[in-house]
Amino acid sequence: MAPHTPAGNAAPRPARLTVPALGTMARDGTKIAMLTAYDASFAALAERAGIDVLLVGDSLGMVIQGHDSTLPVTLADVLYHTRCVATGCARPLVIADLPFGSYQESPGHAYAASAAALQAGAQMVKLEGGAWLAPTVSFLATRSVPVCGHVGLQPQSVNALGGYRVQGKTADAAEALLADAHALVAAGASLLVVECVPQALGEALTRAVPVPVIGIGAGPHCSGQVLVLYDALGIQPGRAARFVRNFLLGKDSVEAALAEYAAAVKDGSFPGPEHCF
Repeated sequence: MAPHTPAGNAAPRPARLTVPALGTMARDGTKIAMLTAYDASFAALAERAGIDVLLVGDSLGMVIQGHDSTLPVTLADVLYHTRCVATGCARPLVIADLPFGSYQESPGHAYAASAAALQAGAQMVKLEGGAWLAPTVSFLATRSVPVCGHVGLQPQSVNALGGYRVQGKTADAAEALLADAHALVAAGASLLVVECVPQALGEALTRAVPVPVIGIGAGPHCSGQVLVLYDALGIQPGRAARFVRNFLLGKDSVEAALAEYAAAVKDGSFPGPEHCF
């Protein structure tokens, strides 16, 4: 057994990144590297690799639980994985996805779910939806719950959308998406994720709002990028989405692959033209 190290001699844990710190990074032009994570081991690897933000995504329904959508994920599932991730890392800001059915009913319903997520270790919650969510975002923000909005392709709306498709392709659709982003930010959202839109729209949205915009399939001009951890490591049962790059190719460890992802986001080489719409 290794000798006990007195608490006074332990290396100090790094300070957790904060929501205002992300805003400062975006204003300074420092790209934000975000990944999903679902357990303590991967959270620790991601931290060592230089990842800024870890999203406990409802994508766990597909990559962990084996479902064909995110819809079966429960709030209890998200809370369990949030506790795991928050325990496994010290520096990255942790965001918890609010799963389908946990916030749509009413602002009070959303607040109860958000309070549970923050008590589990998250520093922010993420909700999918446009202007219709503005009253809920305002309700949460005024009660000190940091909110990340999610516009563009919204996986929880897959049945209404008819599949996983690029959004905002027409002028009217792009204007509607921009209006949604403005409404969410005006209501108090302090971060936005925009998914699967033409890169010109991703750039326009990033320029249009005063908060960081994290892209996934939204082009290189966003304030930062996010990928599903398993996608970034080439672990997919089928064909990878266009916006995905396998960072494990040519690397001898998962940590090296995640460090390459962080570096590529930071220097702007990811996403490249081949990853954009």
